Amino acid sequence: MAEVSVTQRVHELVEPLLAAHDVEVVDVEQLGATLRVTVDRPGGIDLDAVSDATLIVSDALDRNDPIPGRYTLEVSSPGLERPLRTPAHFQRFVGSDVAVKTKADVEGDRRVEGTLESADDDSFVVAGRRLSYGDVEKARTVFVWEPAERGKAKDKTKGKTKSKAGAR
Repeated sequence: MAEVSVTQRVHELVEPLLAAHDVEVVDVEQLGATLRVTVDRPGGIDLDAVSDATLIVSDALDRNDPIPGRYTLEVSSPGLERPLRTPAHFQRFVGSDVAVKTKADVEGDRRVEGTLESADDDSFVVAGRRLSYGDVEKARTVFVWEPAERGKAKDKTKGKTKSKAGAR
């Protein structure tokens, strides 16, 4: 039987606890002595929800002690450019701009950027290229800043004069 990684144990431990609060575990990473749990919820997650999730995760880790040694817990939102790890993540973001880095042994360019055109349980298509999930080293959504239209900024003080005359 294969040994379960620390991140997988933590994910399995906290996922049902957070799901009961309508919070999704996006990712669990162990980066040296830091355990990072990334969470989200439909419509986005705010600071209060991240704080509540931190308490839930911390309590679960204290009670079950799945991590040997000392570590720092970090619970955060996925941010504007969120990681894509599971087929469900890819399926949710079809139509979005994404950046994908393939594993070194995958034929073709290692970096692919473009629109995520489709995704199923086995593979996805980005910028016309079909990749299996096993080909992916890293993938994330890409936030695209739309250029502001020139001359469209609203200046609410333009054309108004401020006068205190008569005000006493």
